[in-house]
Formats: sequence, structure tokens, C-alpha cells
Amino acid sequence: MEKQVLESSEERTFQYQDSLPSLPVPPLDESLSKYLDAVKPFLNEEEYQRTEDIVKKFENGIGKELHQKLLERAKTRRNWLEDWWLNVAYLDLRISTQIHCNMGGPCPFIEHCWPPKEDTQIERACVNIWHTLKYWDLLRKEKVAVQRSGTAVLDMNQIRMLFCTCKIPGVTRDSIVNYFKTETEGECPSHLIVLCRGRVFAFDAIHEGNMVTPPEIFRQLTYIQKRCHSEPDGPGLAALTSNERTKWAELREYLIDLDPKNLTLLEKIQSSLFAVCLDESSPHATPEDYTEIARLGLTGDPTIRWGDKSYNNIFFSNGTCVAFCDHSPFDAIALITMSVSVEKSIIENEGKWKGSDKVRDIPWPEELVFTVDQKIIDEIGCTKEFYYKKVSDLQIVSYAFTSFGKAMMRQKKLHPDTFVQLALQLAYYKCHGCPGCCYETATTRRFYHGRTETIRSCTMEAVEWCKSMLDPSESTYQRLQLMHKAFAKHNKMRKECENGKGFDRYLLGLLLIAQEQGLPVPELYVDKAFTASGGGGNFILSTSLTGYTRFSGSVVPMVPHGYGFFYSIREDRIVATCSSWKSCPETDAEVLCRTVFQCFQDMLQLTVAAQL
Repeated sequence: MEKQVLESSEERTFQYQDSLPSLPVPPLDESLSKYLDAVKPFLNEEEYQRTEDIVKKFENGIGKELHQKLLERAKTRRNWLEDWWLNVAYLDLRISTQIHCNMGGPCPFIEHCWPPKEDTQIERACVNIWHTLKYWDLLRKEKVAVQRSGTAVLDMNQIRMLFCTCKIPGVTRDSIVNYFKTETEGECPSHLIVLCRGRVFAFDAIHEGNMVTPPEIFRQLTYIQKRCHSEPDGPGLAALTSNERTKWAELREYLIDLDPKNLTLLEKIQSSLFAVCLDESSPHATPEDYTEIARLGLTGDPTIRWGDKSYNNIFFSNGTCVAFCDHSPFDAIALITMSVSVEKSIIENEGKWKGSDKVRDIPWPEELVFTVDQKIIDEIGCTKEFYYKKVSDLQIVSYAFTSFGKAMMRQKKLHPDTFVQLALQLAYYKCHGCPGCCYETATTRRFYHGRTETIRSCTMEAVEWCKSMLDPSESTYQRLQLMHKAFAKHNKMRKECENGKGFDRYLLGLLLIAQEQGLPVPELYVDKAFTASGGGGNFILSTSLTGYTRFSGSVVPMVPHGYGFFYSIREDRIVATCSSWKSCPETDAEVLCRTVFQCFQDMLQLTVAAQL
């Protein structure tokens, strides 16, 4: 009896969803003054004057009207941005989202339980899959801990999207289907799909009411692998998910018209818990160099990953693995939350299965055999060619900086995330001789269905400090003063963004209101300052902290002459993953990453020198 009382007093994962505050609409005047502040580094006197006039005109004219309309919209919605953001940032895109939007991240198991070792792929995959299934089970029972920032409860909705979720291509706009349900909500699909050598298989993770164990998963995966290795390769239909969206939507319709059974198979993939991908590559990996895994994670064989699934767990032949996710249903934090939990369980069990070896007589995996014709086979060939051509242009490095980490920064009373952001600003300035407009993700999860806001890291304060660092006549004292000013500014911006007081999503909202009303695009959005400072998806540096964990991630750059820069900060090291396009002669991911590491040292030197 007592146990039940205990259980019912425990927090449930989604119990606060209804009481989270609505996403606020920030004030017009404050937002515009922050915007003016943010464009300053990219304009000369004259251009700035012009932009100031445009902003004033906007504030006293059409901006007022749009602001009122946005307030109206916010009255009837708990999150005025949610569906807009999903469409504009993800579902309306027509480019290959698998290449340009998906995120990938290596699993750090090579640092403890599982160093790279041939012939461990299936054995490790089983243990990993089992712990992931346990997490799914906890989530269904609403026993995943509610996350908080300080005392503020964070929105947990994104976590639901890790399982049974898939994007479906549309001719003009994609959609997302999510079949996940908690136990109280009802039945939830419980099958996995496995991709191997161009073929797709499915098996259920629940047999007679009980979850399959690692030895049982081992039996299923071994069966799949043996069949794939002794029979011809499949058509590699999964590659089509890497196509441009309209093209993939049309081909999907064609497939369904070819044979209605194909729709049933597609729905089986869409509703599956997640995708398990058996990749035969054997990427080199060390705790200091994750480059190979990061590269294959983002740009590996397209026939053995379903780019539209919210979660692909890719296992390589040397027992290393990587996560590959569609970005539209959630942000990296959701994936990392689960990954950290799974990692903890794996470590507690020393990477082994310590339970029974008994294998029940469970049904063998079924192969999802699509009806294809020559046209589909040709299209798969063309898609693969297009894919490899595009991804061969990506340069990506993933290195660990091991001289110091969070512990040292905290000791110097410097915010670790700001430390990395400022080092990146200095490195970009050193490499390119000018400031680089930068997008850093801030989370707005303290609001209902909150996702992200943009912190624009390239501030006037950061630029002044960068200039002082490159000016040999500046004193250490002066450099340190400017650095502290830049830190303070960044910390203030982060706080504002997390509290719904950023301006990027708000400016997007005003633009979308104008569009919905059929009004002309306000001058503010066509002004040079808007694009030069990163607006409209033009940020040269696309960055994100993946947390203070062992998990790092990566994305491709937002623009052709830009960089992707993701980093995780640990007690004793910083792991950074940097990407750029080889076709751009000015950018070089390797050089920028090495320069950032040098800047970490320079910044620490500065604080040390100041104490002497």
C-alpha cells in the first residue's frame, strides 16, 4: 500500500505541461533597439545612420500595426511561434533536409566501455538498443525526470518526438507524424526497423507483454545480417529520403500508386520506435579525434539510414556508433537528454548484459519488400549520385582540446559557454580579418512548447575586444577589461533570450504577420544590415553548445561561405566539431578549429597575466 502512495507522489514527466507559461511577445521598442545594437559591427557610420532611420520609421509606422496583430495572435495560442517556426525553419524547405538540416553526433562510449574493436557491432548494438528501449519504457510510464533550469520547470514535449516519429515529404510542405503515446494515453507502436545493405527489416521489441532482451535482439540482428551478407543487396530505397523534398514527395506518391502495399510498408517505417542502421564502415576514432565518426554520422551511406526518422542509431563494424536525427521535431537537447541517460546505464553495467541468456521463441524479423520498377531504381541511382557529390564537398573535423575545461573556467569565474563563443569570435577575426555574424542557440523551453531563440554572439563588445587582442600596442589590463565587458554582454543576452526577450524570433513573427496580411515586405527586412548581420538565415557562424556532457554533435554550415561549430564542455576538456564547404576557398574547418583552440590558450593566458 505504502509503495503506491510513494509512486503517486513522484513527479510525472509531463505533469507540468499544462501549467507552463505561454511564450511572451517582447516589446517593440526594446526589440528594435537590441536589433540596432546587433547590426552595428557590420556597418560603417553612413550605413548605420541609414539603418537607424529605417528602424525608427518601422517603429513608428507599420511595425506598430504588426506588433498589435502579433499580440492578437498570441492571445489565442500558448505559443504564437510554434507552427510558424516548424514550417519556416523546417517543413517549407525544399532543399535536401537530410544534408542541410539533420544533425549527427558520435557516441562517446569509446572513452569508457567500448573502445573500437572489430566484430563487436551486433553485440554492442544489442546492449545499446536495449537501454534505449528501457528509456522508451520509462517515458511511456512518465518516469523520465522533469528537467529544470534552476527552479524553473522546462517543457518536456520534445522528448516525445524521439520515438515513433517521422517526417513525411509534401509537394510544397512536409508534415510530421508522431505515433508515440504514454501508457495513460493508449497503445504505442513497439517495433524497430533495421537497415542493412539496402534492405529494410522490422521486428517487435515487445513479445508477449515483455521487452526483448539483448540476447533476443542479438538473435534478430544476427539473422538480418546473415541474410544480407548471403543474398543480393536490396534496392536502397532509403536513399530517396536524402533527395530534395518535392522530388521525394513525388517519388513517394509514385511508389504508392505503383502498389498500395508500399504505403503500408512506409507507414511501418514511419511508426517504428527508431531506426537501427548496420553500417560496414570502420571509422578511426580516439577520445581526442572523433572526425571520422562525425563525418560518417552526417554524410555516410544514404541507403542504410532513413533521413526522415527522428532517430537513427547507426552502428559501425568496429563497434563505434553515432546518432543521426531529423532536426524538425526536436532540438539537440532532447537527444542528449536521452543519450546521457542511456550512457549512464551502459556504464553502470560495464557495457555488458548481466541478465539471463535465455532466448524465447520470438517471431523472426520480417523484411519490408517494396514493389519497385526501373524508374524507381534509376531514381535511387541518381539520388545517390547527387548525395555523394554534395557531401563530398563537406569538410568536417571533430577534436578535443585537452589543456583545460569547465573546472578551470569556473575557477576564473568565467561562464564556460561564453568563453567558447568569444574564443570563436576571436578565431574568426584572426582567420578572416573581420567580424563574423554568429547564431548561437538559446533554449526557450521554460515556455510552453518553447524551442530556441538566437543569441547573436558577434557584439560590438566582442569586436572591440578582438581588435585589442590583435593590436600589439594594447596593454594586458585593457584587453582584460574589454574581455570582461564582452563576457558581461553575452551573459546578459543569453539570459534575455532564455526568458523570451530575444528579438530574432519576434522579428520573424512580424514579417510573417505582414506576409499573412498580404502587405509588402517592410524595408527593415530588405535593408543591407538585416542580411549582413545574419538575418533571414544568413549567419556565417552557426553554433551550439551541446551541453556539459560527453556528447557532441554536428551540423553543416548555414551558408556556402560559413561554418558549423558545435561543442561540448567537460570538466577537463572541450570537444569541438567544425564544418565548412570545400568549394569555398575562404573557409577551412581545420584551420578555424585549431585557431579556436589557440584562442582558448590566449584567453587563459590573459587572466593569468593579469594576476601577476
